Amino acid sequence: MNIRDAEPADLDAIWEIERAVFGAEAWSREMMREELHADHRRYVVLVDEADEVRGYAGLLVIGDESDIQTIAVDPGTRGGGCGRALMNTLLDTAAERGATQTFLEVRADKPVPRALYASLGFAEIGIRPRYYQPDDVDAIVMRLDMKERR
Repeated sequence: MNIRDAEPADLDAIWEIERAVFGAEAWSREMMREELHADHRRYVVLVDEADEVRGYAGLLVIGDESDIQTIAVDPGTRGGGCGRALMNTLLDTAAERGATQTFLEVRADKPVPRALYASLGFAEIGIRPRYYQPDDVDAIVMRLDMKERR
């Protein structure tokens, strides 16, 4: 697997993974298209040997703060460090662009990604009640002091 910058031609594959992973909470195709082209962002894709998109992730950096916008790996590709590789690519970008801290939100009912983020040095700093709709699931807000990155 390799990671490269997302390209306009990747939109369909990204959106298919978005729908498969996030279901009713998935961003619309148009929202995803806008996100890929928005200012202050970097989107990357995880591709296999045939350059088929198997995952993606996005980052927003403004000033000394960055925010993980989204990350998803095709359910059939999970495991083996794919999510960690995507996260490390985004965190490298955040550091290169001068971010001193990085934020993200994660569903309270998703222990696997929460454990991944904690293993990278993220700390839980708050809760956004019923943030994820339509399921009424809380969001755990996490922050990484980039000096504490693992």
